[in-house]
Amino acid sequence: MAQLLVAAAYEQSDSPRRAQVIIVNTCGFITSASEESYSTLAKLAARKKPGQLLIASGCLAQRYSDGVIDRIQGVDATLGTRRWMDIVDVVQSLTSGLIRTSIPWHEASTVCPEERDTKRVSVQGSSAYLKIADGCSRQCAFCAIPLIKGPTVSRSLNSIVADAVGLQESGVREIVLLAQNTTDYGLDLGLKNGLAQLLDRMTGAVPGVDWIRIMYAYPGGVTDELIEVMASNKQVVSYLDMPLQHAHPEVLRRMGRPSNVDWVYRTLGKMRTSIPGLALRSTFIVGYPGETDSEFQSLLDFIGEIRFDKLGAFKFSFEKGTPAEALGDPIPDEIKEERIKRLMERQQKISLERNQDFVGSDLKVLIEGTDNGISIGRSYRDAPEVDGLVLVKGEISPGKMISVHIDNAMVYDLSGTPTDGRK
Repeated sequence: MAQLLVAAAYEQSDSPRRAQVIIVNTCGFITSASEESYSTLAKLAARKKPGQLLIASGCLAQRYSDGVIDRIQGVDATLGTRRWMDIVDVVQSLTSGLIRTSIPWHEASTVCPEERDTKRVSVQGSSAYLKIADGCSRQCAFCAIPLIKGPTVSRSLNSIVADAVGLQESGVREIVLLAQNTTDYGLDLGLKNGLAQLLDRMTGAVPGVDWIRIMYAYPGGVTDELIEVMASNKQVVSYLDMPLQHAHPEVLRRMGRPSNVDWVYRTLGKMRTSIPGLALRSTFIVGYPGETDSEFQSLLDFIGEIRFDKLGAFKFSFEKGTPAEALGDPIPDEIKEERIKRLMERQQKISLERNQDFVGSDLKVLIEGTDNGISIGRSYRDAPEVDGLVLVKGEISPGKMISVHIDNAMVYDLSGTPTDGRK
C-alpha cells in the first residue's frame, strides 16, 4: 500500500499528528490481536484533528468491516485484505468527499491477483520477506484465515523471481519465503511440486543471495522433490518451519488437520538423513476443545522424541465463525496455562541440548546490529524475529556474513568469536 501511495505522489509521514491520512493495518486472526487493533484505532480516532482521515485496513477490517466502523466512530473507511491494491482509490475518494463509510471492496471472494506493479517484499536490514501466495484453501477448524483471505491465490513464478532479483540487486543476503502454506504454492496454478520448481528458478536467478528460507510448510506437503532441492542447493538453508499444531491423531482430526502422525515421523526422519544439520521448527496449540490429559501427554512425548530445534506454543483461542465454534471453549484457562508451561519447560531443555551440540563448531552468522562491543546476528538455524540470536564478540558492520566459532550455548541463543572467514 505504501508503494502505491508513494507512486501516486503521496508523501509518507513519520508522525500520525502530521499525517493527512492515517492507515492502520490491523490483525483479526485471534481475539487478543483483534482487541489490540481496536485499541490502536480508538486511540488514533480520539486524537484526530479536523480534516484528518483514519482508515482501518488488513485482517480485522476484512473480517468485521461494518463492526469496525460501528465500534470506532472515528474510522472513516475500511479496506480488507482482498483488495489492498485499491488503497489509492479509497484515499482519493475520501479526500474528495465522495465517501465516508465502509468500502465494498472487502466483499471480494478472494485476494485479487492484480498487484499493480508492486513488489511483494518487506526488507528488514539484510533480510527480506517475499510473499509467494495469499489466502488458504485448507480448512483447519480453529483458523479464521480462510474467512479473512479466501482460498489460496499463488503468484506467478515470473513475478516472484523478478522480486527476488530486485532484492539481490539491492544487496539483500537472505530471502524468507512466506505464504499461509508455502508447500501449497502453485496448486491453484496447476503446478506439481510448485515450491520445488520455484526454488529451482530462484536459485538460478539470484546466485548472490546467500540464504533462501522456507516458512510455514504444511504437513503432507513436503515432497521428495522438495527435500532433494533443499539437500542439493546450499542457498536453500537447512531449516524448515512446519506448524504441526498437535501430535495426537484424535486432536488433529478435531482440528481438521492431517492426522497421519506416522507420516511426520517418516518425513522428518527422511529430511534429517538427507539434509545434514537440518534445523526444525514447529508450532503447537494446547487446550484445544476436548484435549484430555493423555492426549496432551502424547504431545509432550512427541516433542521429546522429535527434539525440535525451535518451537512455539499457544493456548487455544476461541474464534466465532470458525468450524471449531461449535466445540466451544470448555478447557479452563488455568489448565491451558499449566499445559503450556509444562510444554515449554520440556522444550527449553531440548533447545539447550540442541544448542550445546554446536559448541566448538563454526557457523556462518549474518550480522544485524551492534551494542556495547557485541555484535548480534543469526545463523541458518534462526529465522528473523521468531528464533534465537548469535552474540559475537566485537563490533562488526550490519550486513556482514562472517564465520563465528561458537563458545557458549544458552536456551535460545549462542555466543562466539569471529574466525578468519569474514566477508
